[in-house]
Amino acid sequence: MNNAQGTPLASGTRPKLLLVEDDPAVRRSLQLLLQARGFDVRSYAAGASLLADANALDAACFITDYRIDDLDGLALLRSLRDRGWTGPAILITAFPSPQLAAQAEAVGFQAVIDKPFREHLISDTVLQAIAAATA
Repeated sequence: MNNAQGTPLASGTRPKLLLVEDDPAVRRSLQLLLQARGFDVRSYAAGASLLADANALDAACFITDYRIDDLDGLALLRSLRDRGWTGPAILITAFPSPQLAAQAEAVGFQAVIDKPFREHLISDTVLQAIAAATA
């Protein structure tokens, strides 16, 4: 299978992505964009909803906004790691800073993407993170 950009994904597979974004319009836009690129996207409006999903730990990649209503993205990744999830993670934020980038790296995020971002940047970053994790 190829994604919309022509980047090959494993034949017959749709890597599962977890997406946490509390802004409904941004969440839906990202979900549609990533689905169009060949991913199976499970989206959540809150961190608690993700953590309540028993099937979340089989995801290939995790994408979260930094500021969400119930948890911040850093705490959410820590919770996933505490539950044994080891996949790549990407933080998106409208509040970039060198301190946040350092904290995100320390927690285990592979990338921090500043909002607003160009649509190809998020899908390219996801593909690179999954490829690096499976290499």
